[in-house]
Amino acid sequence: MTRRSARGDLFDPACPTRRLLDRIGTKWTSMAVKVLAEAAPDEVRFAELRRRMPGVSQKMLSVTLHSLVRDGLVARRVEPTVPPRVHYRLTELGLSLEAPLAALRTWAEQHMAEIDRANADAQADLVDS
Repeated sequence: MTRRSARGDLFDPACPTRRLLDRIGTKWTSMAVKVLAEAAPDEVRFAELRRRMPGVSQKMLSVTLHSLVRDGLVARRVEPTVPPRVHYRLTELGLSLEAPLAALRTWAEQHMAEIDRANADAQADLVDS
């Protein structure tokens, strides 16, 4: 029997929000979803995803996409060519994740300067003490 988490109990390992953040809470996941959402409903090849995600390594992109496919957020299609051509697209479930991630990006754009200032102030306080 599985135990259902109380809604909003981030301290409970079974909390849906906590479990989701464990799965999608990386910058690479957010970037991959954004690139695929911009292309939707079309597919994007692996190499194109990598080009559009500055700084991501081939291995990290592969791990990220594998997780997204496993979780049903991304569909993967392989063309049997040499070398194989691998295409990705968001599923309906993945598309539904784009709006909350976009809201988070908007919040970050509006507030990261404040957070950076607070961090700088905290660092200055450490140096002064």
